[in-house]
Amino acid sequence: MKRPLPVGVENFSDMVRNQYYYIDKTLLIKELLDLKGQVNLFTRPRRFGKTLNLSMLRYFFENTGNPEKNRENAGLFKDMKIMRAGAVYTDKMGAFPVINLTLKSAKQSSFELSYYQIKEAIREEFKRHSWILDGAFLDEDEKETYRKLSSGTAEEISWHTALKFLSTCLFKATGQKTVLLIDEYDVPLENAYFRGFYSKMAELVRSLFESVLKTNEYLEFAVITGCLRISRESIFTGLNHLNIISVLDKQYSEHFGFTSQEVEEMMTFYNRRARYDTMRKWYDGYLFGDTEVYNPWSVIKFMYDLEADENAFPRPYWANTSSNDIVKKLIKNAGQETRLRIEQLMAGESLDICIHEEITYEDIEESTENLWNFLYFTGYLTKKRERFEGRNIILEAVIPNEELKSVYENIIIKWFRETIEKQDFHDLYDAMEIGDTEHMSRILNSQLVNTISFYDSAESFYHGFLTGVLSQSSKYIVKSNRESGLGRTDLLIYSPDIGSRAFVLELKAAASYGQLSKACDAALRQIEEKHYTEYLKDIGYEDIVCYGIAFFRKNCKVKKS
Repeated sequence: MKRPLPVGVENFSDMVRNQYYYIDKTLLIKELLDLKGQVNLFTRPRRFGKTLNLSMLRYFFENTGNPEKNRENAGLFKDMKIMRAGAVYTDKMGAFPVINLTLKSAKQSSFELSYYQIKEAIREEFKRHSWILDGAFLDEDEKETYRKLSSGTAEEISWHTALKFLSTCLFKATGQKTVLLIDEYDVPLENAYFRGFYSKMAELVRSLFESVLKTNEYLEFAVITGCLRISRESIFTGLNHLNIISVLDKQYSEHFGFTSQEVEEMMTFYNRRARYDTMRKWYDGYLFGDTEVYNPWSVIKFMYDLEADENAFPRPYWANTSSNDIVKKLIKNAGQETRLRIEQLMAGESLDICIHEEITYEDIEESTENLWNFLYFTGYLTKKRERFEGRNIILEAVIPNEELKSVYENIIIKWFRETIEKQDFHDLYDAMEIGDTEHMSRILNSQLVNTISFYDSAESFYHGFLTGVLSQSSKYIVKSNRESGLGRTDLLIYSPDIGSRAFVLELKAAASYGQLSKACDAALRQIEEKHYTEYLKDIGYEDIVCYGIAFFRKNCKVKKS
């Protein structure tokens, strides 16, 4: 029986019990125990397996207070890699109480709604451990506070220290210190930044974390996940024992995301190994530490489509689940230097970035350097190689793969369309009507300077660019790649009035600036040799003007037959 693919499955118990295809990441447990960090912050892009890994840690370490339930949890790890690591590790199974908190839901339109979701997440965790109230572990005051937090009726100040209070209660009930797991700790911060209540949210998260992480004698260790390391706002004030593991670090590098070997084994298991090159081109390309990894969400989604159709096309799955607001902001506010850098990246070249690991949401707009850092740590760029200069780490950053390149392209195209829709191009149409090729060239050159181009498919980019510009007129019909004569002409432009002038435009990408004129001539010859005016003649147009238009980077030349 073939295992179902775990699309959207983030609970480890569901993964194992329902026999989904699982790529074994249980040696994360061994590495955590070996390295003995007390507060471990893992920063990885969204959808790279953080939630599933934290769920796995919960089921491994948790003493639920119910022996039968503990045995069920232990059974989940049968045949997993951690079971072959030795008794020094397996003896820790079911050894600790666990607080498992996710802040994913705190992505609301206001501070009040976000705060409510955080309190709800805390409340649910109190309810999950309500067995504590059945024994004589707590005194009456503690039980009363516990009940209020569990029911959501606690005083405001109680929520700020709730996690420490819960760890204290768990220690009294079990005699063991608590393992604390917090997933996506920076989701409420990112959301608050874009919604305009960042300072209030940072203060709340800081107070929530301080008590449970800073002076908590009942904490065994903590694992926290997010996209960014955030410390300047003092979210982790005074935590000298904070161990931050980012995408730069070699430790733990293979536990988030899929390695090449893991992807090949999956594709072989589902008899789709023949599509490996497409999988690699679209979803590989990330370098965490010195480990090459694939985007796990996109791999699983593409495999799901391949199961139904072995010839399925790849798609930007990750882009459809992750907020692209920061890329939109980058492109919308781009000056000439930033546009040049985006074009450099789109052409497959690298961009040097001076790394600032403590970048914060409030820092993003202070400089483009901060923005590039944010794009790197959130998965929109990745490391090709790194070097040390002076006191700084310099990364050669690139766009990871075709999936992310399509994200940039789509946002650039949308931005360009929105930009040109605000402009009046009557001068261009007037110049085209009277055959003023010099003025046409000047107008198109000025537009090229102010847009962002990508040269991996130069002719298609210029085709889209010119189509977008010329489509702004309500007077003309613009037909792209229309069959005419012996082929397909790039653009046919005509008015519903058959007695008016119509136009045939053929485009060429020149090899150099000096070749622009020859490229125009080649375009005009192609119009003549392929009889591209035939379609317009067949429907009744007699006054037809042909233009050969050549492009080289930000330069354009127009010639008329």
